[in-house]
Amino acid sequence: MAASYLERANSWLTNDFDEQTRGQVKYLIENNLKELEDSFYKSLEFGTGGLRGIMGVGTNRINRYTIGMATQGLVNYIIKTFGGDIQHSVAIAYDCRNNSSYFAGITADVFAANGFTVYKFESLRPTPELSFAIRHYGCVAGVMVTASHNPKEYNGYKAYWNDGAQVTSPHDNNIIKEVLKIDQPSKVKFEDGTGVIKNIGVETDDEYLNAILSLTLLTKEMNSQSSLKIVYSPIHGTGVKLIPEALKRIGFKNIINVPEQDVTDGNFPTVKYPNPEEREALQMAIDKAILTGADIVLATDPDGDRLGVAVKNSAGEIEILNGNQTASLLTYYLLARSKELGIIGAGANNGHYMVKTIVTTDLLKSISESYGVEMMNVLTGFKYIAEVVRNLEGKRKFIGGGEESYGFNAGEFVRDKDAVISCCLLAEAAVWAKMKGMTLTDLLKEIYLKHGFYKEHLISITKKGKDGIEQIQSMMKAFRSSPPQHLAGSTVVLVHDYLNSETIDMVSDLRYKINLPKSDVLQFVSVDNTIVSVRPSGTEPKIKFYFGVKGSLISVSEFEKTEAELNHKIEILSDQMISYQTTGKQ
Repeated sequence: MAASYLERANSWLTNDFDEQTRGQVKYLIENNLKELEDSFYKSLEFGTGGLRGIMGVGTNRINRYTIGMATQGLVNYIIKTFGGDIQHSVAIAYDCRNNSSYFAGITADVFAANGFTVYKFESLRPTPELSFAIRHYGCVAGVMVTASHNPKEYNGYKAYWNDGAQVTSPHDNNIIKEVLKIDQPSKVKFEDGTGVIKNIGVETDDEYLNAILSLTLLTKEMNSQSSLKIVYSPIHGTGVKLIPEALKRIGFKNIINVPEQDVTDGNFPTVKYPNPEEREALQMAIDKAILTGADIVLATDPDGDRLGVAVKNSAGEIEILNGNQTASLLTYYLLARSKELGIIGAGANNGHYMVKTIVTTDLLKSISESYGVEMMNVLTGFKYIAEVVRNLEGKRKFIGGGEESYGFNAGEFVRDKDAVISCCLLAEAAVWAKMKGMTLTDLLKEIYLKHGFYKEHLISITKKGKDGIEQIQSMMKAFRSSPPQHLAGSTVVLVHDYLNSETIDMVSDLRYKINLPKSDVLQFVSVDNTIVSVRPSGTEPKIKFYFGVKGSLISVSEFEKTEAELNHKIEILSDQMISYQTTGKQ
């Protein structure tokens, strides 16, 4: 292994690389072999979120050369797939991160040098608009330069296909094969060629916003009269470009910003991590909501595809919602309001459906089925939701779908999670609830009364570097060879092994085939329907544990008691899994 990474590092000392890069590599060789190994021991690969990593020199880092070589590999695969006798087009967007504009420029140059027409946004834009632009301009592919909600040291590269969705099998693996063939910068066309770069911007914004307006389920007058107060923060990212404008076009007037976080800055100066899943990232917006008496807080991650939410409850306190709760509210609102309008239900088209991921709360399935709408289950990663939409396009109607990691989408014109659409729909849901004399937390309790009290929790354990990846692989192997026998005292009856594509009935020892693509995910289900899912992250050096428990909510007055019981069970599960992953003992 040592010879392998040193050989790779030495290959970056040739004149194929610029002087600054050669100097940085030489410094690592002479002063920091550990960092050198992490930088060169492998090449970055496409995971569930594409290409993502720490910026710096090396094959395992995001830089001019890894971006250029990935783009050339993507170019070669597109030409191999669609032919090279016509001029293909692609769309490119980028977020607020340091070097995102620079990397987007390199990506555009490589495509143009290879004869492509490039529709490149003239300034930062959210990921969902990139997905929209691909279909709007009839492109064969697209690239979003972003590292989503990762720390400031990261950047990344999401590759999209002609349906506006992130690449799935077999394209993802085939692109990797083409990228691996580009093993030196001399194989990349960085400049010259017959292609052209066309800047796009406000015209595309208008088309995208008009599409969002077509999804509204409340009248503009209803929203205008609601007096709903909304605090919105883009957390220094792309959402500032479109979300306030989208809310205004729907009819919301009381939109309160967080000036310090409206500033576009890849260093994310007001937060530790620009992740709307974390309370710390929402705190400034929550403080603003308390100060102004706002009803709801909406915050989006740097590339505008994930949504964090906090709402005022009936006691006037601000509560943070997790991704499962937000997805549950959006699912309930879309279906209940669609039934009110006659879009679904008696006499309506029965071809409607929704989609969720396997680690997302089963509450969504219960809600959906109660309205006679099928809820499909797919692997973790929004690209698998988009894959279902693509396969059923023109045959059935996609209402919406979501995942626990704060991503949701509605309608078919964007094929990725969309925080712009989600912000608008959640604000509508708040108005709808307010018209019934309820807050969104009241609405959640109503859902729990009808469908059961579902409670979820996520633990992510970070294992950095090469050693960390090996530890995660070892942990997954241990869980697979010796699964837990019980979950918080409840006997495990099913083990879903998505890597081996089989479900194991622990009682009868029978095996059943899982008809989904292979993925390194394990799911343990106990007799009382407690669920624990374990998977390595596809975009970060983490192993993730998803806990799901369920209880019965007899009345709203029993909410706190029932929640405490479920939280206690989750604590037991958490201690059990952490102990198991560190000691190997149940």
